[in-house]
Amino acid sequence: MFNLVLVEPEIPQNTGNIGRLCLAANSTLHLVHPLGFRLDDAALKRAGMDYWDQLSIVEHPGFADFQLRSAGSRCFYCSTKSHRAYWDIQYRPGDFLIFGRETKGLPESLLKKNPDNAITIPMPNAAARSLNLATAAGIVLYEALRQQSLRAPG
Repeated sequence: MFNLVLVEPEIPQNTGNIGRLCLAANSTLHLVHPLGFRLDDAALKRAGMDYWDQLSIVEHPGFADFQLRSAGSRCFYCSTKSHRAYWDIQYRPGDFLIFGRETKGLPESLLKKNPDNAITIPMPNAAARSLNLATAAGIVLYEALRQQSLRAPG
């Protein structure tokens, strides 16, 4: 339904949790290399990816490759450096929701090139620098699903 993109993720547990999220949401996980871990990392598996083989996953050797393969698609860049709330977007199936590294986020140059597509999760307490990557991905992805009026099976 949607595409969730992790650009150079560093923490295997976050990627494992986001993989589980994508599987539950019938969405594709895109991993942009370099990764801060190996995909056979035990921490990744402990994060719930004993069903990794069921996940729709696409690996990209770098961000330039991702851009080529997603050309013409709607991309939304999630960052604490944006001022547009994620709920102000009208998401459509096939959209790409892009998240940066846990320690650095997305490059500012990328955000400046795409100001209309940069979004954030507003946080009332400025003392919190950011949310955990897996938490942020879940918030944005499930807003996109909510807008599609999808209900969990059963």
